[in-house]
Amino acid sequence: MASYNIFLLVFIAAGAFLEANGKLSLSPTHYSSTCPNALSIVRETVIEAINNETRMGASLLRLHFHDCFVNGCDASILLDDTSSIVGEKMAGPNNNSVRGFEVVDDIKAKLEKACPGVVSCADILALAAHDSVVYLGGPSWKVSLGRRDSTTANRTDANTFIPSPAANLSGLIANFSVQGLSFRNLVALSGSHTIGLARCTTFRSRIYNDTIIDASFANSLKRRCPVSGNDNNLAPLDLQTPTLFDNLYYKNLLEKKGHLHSDQELYSGAPAADFLVEKYAADNDAFFKDFARGMIKMGRIKPLIGSEGEVRTNCRKVN
Repeated sequence: MASYNIFLLVFIAAGAFLEANGKLSLSPTHYSSTCPNALSIVRETVIEAINNETRMGASLLRLHFHDCFVNGCDASILLDDTSSIVGEKMAGPNNNSVRGFEVVDDIKAKLEKACPGVVSCADILALAAHDSVVYLGGPSWKVSLGRRDSTTANRTDANTFIPSPAANLSGLIANFSVQGLSFRNLVALSGSHTIGLARCTTFRSRIYNDTIIDASFANSLKRRCPVSGNDNNLAPLDLQTPTLFDNLYYKNLLEKKGHLHSDQELYSGAPAADFLVEKYAADNDAFFKDFARGMIKMGRIKPLIGSEGEVRTNCRKVN
């Protein structure tokens, strides 16, 4: 019995966590003994990056989203192309769009110096997303940790499963459902578009072709985004508070000022979606609570745990 108790204490100290079915799972305390400063290292580096460029907070949040929607939260999005790996960075939803890789490199280098080979790139993405949201005024949640990193990537799945800015509501529901995310998760997590910038090419069709759009809002965006050309011109997803994580995203939808077609689809006459948009627009706390719950659930999409995958020493390539 004594030897069993010693084993149990060591097992808990290592940050492992057992589900009721006996399978290893994720735990917020995963690195409490193996890399006790991991969370502070990530947080401090994220804050420094956002202070250098406020947009970086939204970029780091988006990296976590785009990672988890392709074969789970396994840092596959960070892998560069090689002779044997077709990476996800050049997939349609990511090419000239996802960013923040240098910040992840910086975090990883500091963690490797503090505790070599311990903290995974997938966990870095989850922590960086959390810290970005919190620093920009959003909710906090307990980030489950213990993910391991993939040894491959899937560009085809990136092109298939990452939601398109031109998606309609049924398409968005399908994208989230295949990940095990609910309708409420869809509407709440879409609120991540309360921060960050969008490229002209992602909203051009909306401002020139959509009917559910405020005319003056459309005209203001047309000055940034002509009918053709200037694809990389940027505009805030939330024109009012693009660097503050708040519920104005939903208030904008009520006024037909959703930046992307996929945004406005959440408030376009579907009663269940309209109800949630109105709820979050009226109650910032309700939005924050559901967003945090959604992030916890999304962060648990098909993680590699235990002996699966690896812990990369360089997030851009397999060991």
